[in-house]
Amino acid sequence: MNLDIILGGLPLEMEPERELMADGCSMTLGSSSAILAHNIAVLGAKTGFITRVGPDILGQSAMQRLREAGVDLTRVSQSPTATGLTVILPHGSYRHILTYPGTMFEMSLRHLDLEYLADARHFHMSSLFLHRGLLCDIPDLFRRMKDAGLSTSLDTNDDPEDQWGGILDYVLPYVDVLLPNEREACKIAGLGDFHEAVASLARRVPVVAVKRGSRGALARSGDEQIVVPPLPIEPVDTVGAGDSFNAGFLFARLRGKDLRSCLQSGNVAGALSTLRAGGTEAFRERQLVREFLQSYG
Repeated sequence: MNLDIILGGLPLEMEPERELMADGCSMTLGSSSAILAHNIAVLGAKTGFITRVGPDILGQSAMQRLREAGVDLTRVSQSPTATGLTVILPHGSYRHILTYPGTMFEMSLRHLDLEYLADARHFHMSSLFLHRGLLCDIPDLFRRMKDAGLSTSLDTNDDPEDQWGGILDYVLPYVDVLLPNEREACKIAGLGDFHEAVASLARRVPVVAVKRGSRGALARSGDEQIVVPPLPIEPVDTVGAGDSFNAGFLFARLRGKDLRSCLQSGNVAGALSTLRAGGTEAFRERQLVREFLQSYG
């Protein structure tokens, strides 16, 4: 869990020793998993979230945002380490993403209440490669959740070391829904062609749902492949749109919807998130959420 600070209007190439002026600034709830937890709770899912949090205003602010959405935080553990922070510098369709991991790297299996997790219907993990203290236990964690009867999902997010293997190969056999973007799908599959990558991943996991930005989204389950176009909106900011897509997709799936409906629900949630800066700010405006879901949901 961390906060995101988003600074707009900075140049793509930044000279050292220059004081560069941003033309916009916002601070919002960050981290892939926290954005998903916040937004799927707003959509109506009973949601619990386990993380590590530091003794600082960043952690307190992030926790408060999740509480306001109705997320259960009773299993969050306290740490003397500072809470993480991400600074995002958007440049059109490109972004610089600078992260101080803080408590992200230290969470281990001993910080997780496994009975609490196993009492759920579904288990989701984001940012696989950032769980440095947990990494070697993740395959067994997913196996335990499957043995307890839960469905599972994974959004690897980026691999900062650009290795895309190792522990992931041992996790995928226990994943029901894989939620990459286009680049991640190709990296995970080890293939340069996107469609070949999706076909390869669909032989390893039951459902692959891929965020494609301005090209909408694609999902594949076995030989069934569905594509849905993007919604006709003008985005303000795309930070957290992929995590919001995950929330919409999983919310529909947990309600027993078919693959196309899940994909459309993901698209709607992802599009909604882009109406405000940051991945959760649009979902904090309940009237906006109601009106948007009435129009597109």
